[in-house]
Amino acid sequence: MTPANDNAPRLMTPKEAATATSLSRPLLTLLAAEGEFPKPIQLTERRIAFVRAEVESWIDARIAGRAA
Repeated sequence: MTPANDNAPRLMTPKEAATATSLSRPLLTLLAAEGEFPKPIQLTERRIAFVRAEVESWIDARIAGRAA
């Protein structure tokens, strides 16, 4: 888990979220629409971003849920 004071931006672009999860941007959009991935926030009419803590929690849950 990332420390709270790591100075990382609170938001991440769809490209950063895709890189962090190793999933494609279209797949992240589909998963978010189905409620399987954190929903992005609308910053402007044409710009969205994901909340970094939510994406990191999603990743942590996948790691914790793997078979041993």
